[in-house]
Order: sequence, then structure tokens, then C-alpha cells
Amino acid sequence: MTTKLLTLIQWLSPSFPVGAFAYSHGLETEIQAGRLVLAADLQGWLSDVLAFGTGHSDCILLRAAFACDSEAELTRVDATARAFAPSAERLREAVLQGAAFGQTTAAIWGDGPPDLTYPVAVGAAARRLALDVDLVTPLFLHAFTSTLVSVAVRLVPLGQTAGQQVLAALAPLCQRIANDTKGATLDGLQSTAFLSDIAAMTHETLTHRIFRS
Repeated sequence: MTTKLLTLIQWLSPSFPVGAFAYSHGLETEIQAGRLVLAADLQGWLSDVLAFGTGHSDCILLRAAFACDSEAELTRVDATARAFAPSAERLREAVLQGAAFGQTTAAIWGDGPPDLTYPVAVGAAARRLALDVDLVTPLFLHAFTSTLVSVAVRLVPLGQTAGQQVLAALAPLCQRIANDTKGATLDGLQSTAFLSDIAAMTHETLTHRIFRS
């Protein structure tokens, strides 16, 4: 196992201080409404988010950031990421995690462009350290999925084993999406995970909530 792989594992570990545990990506809305109560519900929801929503889009943004040859190009990718966010909370989720990621990586591995959205920040940092983007993308998706599984385990609540079964079932999808976005450009950004986007918007108006999104 190489040091570069261990670095990537460190970046995507729950212990890395990006605050991912504080965001539900709209899941809290669905759970409060009683529409997500079983492991099968969670798996179906996350499959759509990965294949047709944030997962697919974040892969494209991460790869685009990795391919940037200049700070101006990186700024354009990040501006696109911000414009593509479907709600204020989703934008805040991406911006705050990206800022936290950038601050920590800068302190340990050296400075990079400040205040990038999360997938863009990871892609840019991966390029600086010459990591394998074809490894970064599926592991980034897997970490994103793991965070949302953890939300459901805590909030539904689902059993720990059921949560891990869902995560294992979605691992091949993470790899497929990573493969499918090879060569994709920003023109390929799209989202048809409408219920997820609506859940994120509705979360902003919840009276009682635990998560920030």
C-alpha cells in the first residue's frame, strides 16, 4: 500500500475534519416525513442520488478540477459547481466542507486555492499530490454514501448491520459512476434527482432539525 493511497484514505475518513457528519443532504426531511423507514427505502433513495443527482455531478466536478492547468480554469469549475447547487443549504454544504478540507490539507500538505466547493477542492488537491483520479472518484463517492448511510442509521434509526448492507450494495454503483464519468466535461452536468433536491429545499423550513442540510 502506497503513501498516496493512505493519504487518500485519510482525506475521506470520517475523522478528517470537514464536518460531513453535520449534513444529511435532505435525508432528514424524508425521515421526518416518514417516507424513509426501511433499509430498502434508503438504498433506493441513495441509488438515485448517486446515479442521477449529486453523486454523478460531483464526480464530473472532481474530474474537471483535477484536469485544470491554471487557477483561472479552477475558478471557472468552482463557479460552475456553485451555480449548479439546487438550494441554499446544498450550496452551504459544499462550500463549508470544501473550505474545511482546503484549510486542513493546506496545513499538512501545502497551500492550494482557498475556499473551493468540496468536490472541486478534492480534485484540485489530488492533482497537487499526483493521486490517481480514477481511484479518487469512486472512493469520494463511497465516502459520500457512507456519510448518508450513517445519517439514516442514527435518525431512522436503522441497525448498524442494515446500514452496512446498504453501503456494500451501493459500492458497485460508486465504481460504475466513476467509470462512466471518465472523459466527461462540465457540459455533462445534469440532475434529475428531483425528490432529493426538493427534500433539500424543504429542509430549510423544518422547525425541528438536527442536521445542517
